[in-house]
Amino acid sequence: MSGKVAVVTGSSRGIGKAIALRLAKEGYDIVVNYARNKTAAEETAHEIEALGRKALIVKANVGDVEKIHAMFAQIDEVFGRVDVLVNNAASGVLRPAMELEETHWNWTMNINSKALLFCAQEAAKRMERVGGGKIVSISSLGSIRYLENYTAVGVSKAALEALTRYLAVELAPKNIAVNAVSGGAVDTDALKHFPNREELLADAAANTPAGRPVKPDDIVNAVLFLLSDAAEMIRGQTIIVDGGRSLLL
Repeated sequence: MSGKVAVVTGSSRGIGKAIALRLAKEGYDIVVNYARNKTAAEETAHEIEALGRKALIVKANVGDVEKIHAMFAQIDEVFGRVDVLVNNAASGVLRPAMELEETHWNWTMNINSKALLFCAQEAAKRMERVGGGKIVSISSLGSIRYLENYTAVGVSKAALEALTRYLAVELAPKNIAVNAVSGGAVDTDALKHFPNREELLADAAANTPAGRPVKPDDIVNAVLFLLSDAAEMIRGQTIIVDGGRSLLL
């Protein structure tokens, strides 16, 4: 993959970082996007460079379309191409539906679903110039199941999965494949913000048919498969990686 460039939003930590590092091992140069933690982004970039690949750090809140445009302008200056977009950055307010305010809703929808549309628009323009590309987003089971306090995030992820289908059809003539990966409860920094974190992890440990909770590498493996030539005919799909847990809900 020498010379190919992967943009991984929200890649300073967690699953985004794990995806970025695996892609670097596969030979991609990486755009490390972050919103707040510059130190974590720099650490990720150093690890990518230690693998012999280039890393471009870009601070951008992907819920802001102007910031998205600025990020891709930076990518043009440094790399001049985009081959892969992993739409991983996520945020959201964890409250019951009746306690949500407009600002909570807008923040969550902007980062979790609007970002995919406008990042995909920018990425697709550049992918088309190099003959095609791949887009994979990270979703969650809250898109199709009720999870406590998860209303805004769940709805935003449902929108992300619907948008994945529309983009898959519209970008197919440009040789761009679009899919998503939806994970079960994974013990990352993001889960620490859940008031019922311990309950979610205990449930995953006790009730996952595969016999163990989902690990970050399980999500990474699914993403890498969808980015590979082996997944050429998978389009507009959301692959659920939860060890079978959702089958029992």
